[in-house]
Formats: sequence, C-alpha cells, structure tokens
Amino acid sequence: MDPVKDAEARNGGQPGGRSGDPVRGTARGTAPVPLSVLDLATVGAGRTATDALRTSVEIARLAESRGYHRLWVAEHHSMPGVASSSPAVILAHLAAHTASIRLGSGGVMLPNHAPLVIAEQFGTLEALAPGRVDLGLGRAPGTDGATAAALRRTDRPHEAADEFPRQLAELIRFLDDDFPDGHPYARIHAVPGPVQGRVPGGAQAANRPPVWLLGSSGFSAQLAGSLGLPFAFAHHFSAANTLPALELYRSSFRPSEVLDEPYALIGVSALAADEEREAHRQVMTGALSMLRLRTGRPGLVPTPEEAEEYERGMGELERDFVRGWLANVVYGTPGQVRDGLDALAGRTGADELMITSQSHGARARLRSYGLIADAYGLPSDTSS
Repeated sequence: MDPVKDAEARNGGQPGGRSGDPVRGTARGTAPVPLSVLDLATVGAGRTATDALRTSVEIARLAESRGYHRLWVAEHHSMPGVASSSPAVILAHLAAHTASIRLGSGGVMLPNHAPLVIAEQFGTLEALAPGRVDLGLGRAPGTDGATAAALRRTDRPHEAADEFPRQLAELIRFLDDDFPDGHPYARIHAVPGPVQGRVPGGAQAANRPPVWLLGSSGFSAQLAGSLGLPFAFAHHFSAANTLPALELYRSSFRPSEVLDEPYALIGVSALAADEEREAHRQVMTGALSMLRLRTGRPGLVPTPEEAEEYERGMGELERDFVRGWLANVVYGTPGQVRDGLDALAGRTGADELMITSQSHGARARLRSYGLIADAYGLPSDTSS
C-alpha cells in the first residue's frame, strides 16, 4: 500500500471552493485574510492549570464574539508552563462553552498516538460540535526525546516520526471507514463514525473533521501539497523556514476533493497593548520563558516584573537570543500590530493568520485579542 496515494484526496470527501467550505475562512473587517487564534493554555507564575484552562474558555468566547475564524490548541508534554497535554479533552470543554467558532488541534502529534484512538477522539468531538472541528496533525513529539519515548513506549521515537505518511493514511482510512476488503483493519470501525450510518436503522452525519498537516520545515509542506490538504506552518517559532516551506507546499500542490488550490495558514506570535512599552513588558515574559526552555530550564511563564528584572542582568548571549526571538514577534500598539500583520500576510501570501499571544496573565492576552479585532474593525458579535 502506497501511503501517499492511499491518503490522496480523501480528507472528508467535501468539495473544494469557498461556499460552505470546511477549510477556507473569510476575511472580516479590514483584515487582509481570515484571523484565527492559537491558544497554548500557558500557566503563569503564581497561577494554576485550572486558571490557565479557564482563561482558554475566556479566549475562545472572545474570539467567537469578535469574528476570529477558528481557535486551535496544541499538544505539549512535560512542560510546566503549558497545560495543553490533551487537546481532545480541552476541545471538548471549549465546544461546550462556544457555539459557532471552529475548534481544532494545532496540533495532535500523530506519532504519539494510535491512529484509531485519534479517529475515535475526533469523531467524538465532531459529534459534540458538528461541523466545527479541525484535525491538525504534526509529526514532531511536542516534547523532548525522553518524554517522547515514554509516550510511545519505545526507545526509537524518531522511527515513529518517520512512519508519519503510513500513520496518516491509516488515520484517514479510519475516519472514512473504508479499509479495503481483506485489510487487517477492514472490520474495525472508529466510533462515532461513518459505520453508524450503514448499520440497520443507522443515521450518521456525512461530514467529519478536515485533516490539516502542520509543520516547521519542508517535510509536511511537501506531503500536504502532494495530498491536496491544507497546510499550517509554525512561523512563530520557525520563521526562517516560512517562505521556503510555503513555496514547497505550493509547488507540490495537487488538486484534490478537499481543495482545488493551496490553502496555507501560518501561526504568528503577536501582542497588542495600549502602549508600546506595555506590549514590550508583556512579550518579554514569553521571551524569557522560551529562553529558559531552550536552555533546559522549563518553568512557569514569569511575571512582567520578573522578566524586567531578568532582562536588566542578561548576558550578551541571552540578549542575542531574546533579540532574535522578538524579531519574529509582532507587538506594539494596535496600529503597529495591524501594520506588522498586514506586512507578514503580504510577504508570505498566507491565506490565514493564526495569532498566538504569549504573556503571563489572562488580562493582557484577552486585551490583545480585543485590540487586534478593533484595529481591523472585526464585528463585535458573529451575527454582524
């Protein structure tokens, strides 16, 4: 079985185009492209995971009320400052507190899980929130090597990542419930799923979550293009690879039943505040958190006061890291952030921008999403 050909053009059987499209969003207000949200459920110093997940609900409600197109959560493990180890659980909770915004994974790390388990989880989410669920998949572990080995129960986690195309093909077969006769899994069904519409008396919605491929390099870009799937690139932590990966995706793209032309979303770290200095104070909390993570000292997201004090005593190597990190963060007043996002959309040709706002507390992040919505004249509710 060729895993690429096997998965090709089978992402839900829904036609391409913009009318009723489960993939493509619509730009609102004066935004150049649809705007969405990536929430990492970050845990600040002095806060709990409960606080972080309550904030996730607040962000989802705000995003829905202000016309953001979708909200995704990501899978991370063994990181004290990130409470999103279980995207499916968080998405079920967010689905119960929202009504219209698309919700999805950005992403689920496929090598960490059996494809059948993911198909069951996201089939359940689709049943809970029909027509609102996206299944974004990544091939990285979302953690360090030792944790990846613990998750996968193997001491060869890189081999699992190399199996990604085969696992993807298997997952899509489970989602569509169409393993061929004679296949070892032909009598195995992901439930909730299409099999429920084929048994006597059964009824099942035709749609299922569209599959996205996520990446921070060229591998998933090329695979997504060859399969005609939508692609999401992690510009917020791999900015140097953004343009090459998008070009590879577009040049590799083959039309499918899912998409008639490429659709590329990029994640971007952005934070707006009423004053430029305050925006800098807030983004420094995320920069310091990333510095600690990259130097083997992961912890909770520091307060702005702690970040300011640390910044004053930084060595030159640390300053270089922070300077490089902040160069790829769009921050400042609402007008400055709008201009930065416009420039990024123009430079990359991205079809959608997914904004993640990194800071210590809930107030600054909620304020940022609201200010960005104001800067683009996004509606104050989804009926506008």
